[in-house]
Amino acid sequence: MSKLAGKVAVVTGASKGIGAAIAKALAAQGASVVVNYASSRSGADDVVAAITAAGGKALAVAGDVSKAADAKGIVDTAVETYGHLDILVNNSGVYEFAPIEEVTEEHFHKHFNVNVLGLLLVTQAAVKHLGEGASIVNVGSVVSRITPPGSAVYTATKGAVDGITGVLAKELAPRKIRVNSVNPGMVATEGTHSAGIIGSDLEAWALSTTPLGRIGQPDDIADVVAFLASDEARWLTGESLIASGGAR
Repeated sequence: MSKLAGKVAVVTGASKGIGAAIAKALAAQGASVVVNYASSRSGADDVVAAITAAGGKALAVAGDVSKAADAKGIVDTAVETYGHLDILVNNSGVYEFAPIEEVTEEHFHKHFNVNVLGLLLVTQAAVKHLGEGASIVNVGSVVSRITPPGSAVYTATKGAVDGITGVLAKELAPRKIRVNSVNPGMVATEGTHSAGIIGSDLEAWALSTTPLGRIGQPDDIADVVAFLASDEARWLTGESLIASGGAR
């Protein structure tokens, strides 16, 4: 039996990359999935088409997670369409590296608005509908541990994700809602390709510090998220699981 049969999930930032893989993995395990996107409708439609072609249920829903009304709309659409909500995956995120001399207010707010405020707003909307046995999975990053040069703002947002995960795990535990995070290492996605990271010195450095000797793939992260979302992880909350091939 599929371990997420009958569950309903919202995955933010799911039109490509890790988010798309997570949406497909949850659907493959039986969940009905809301595939959120901010700008790439075609990407979200492709994810939905792949899920439905495999016999699953999915719906693309637009929304900027950094806007309270949009965050509420994403969650409300999930509940209105499927009747309830069991799983929230806070995956939406942006990343741009910059040395301290080049950090601007715009750079700071762009990252914190999506990576931190967005997580809080969607979670705030979701907890009104989540009940006993529900699972929230936040997507952090191994950068909060390895603190690479040039990543002060991005690393700060992912450190915040770690902290928020711990706080909400305790805050929501009396309601039997679990909260965990997955912290990926470098992953080959459309974003890392378009940013020129794949094939760069940064990728070479990541490979040299990864014991398993390769860059991660979106499915590597999606499978961990699917585990945390399931009852197999019923005794885990407040954890930040590093999924990095051993990089620390």
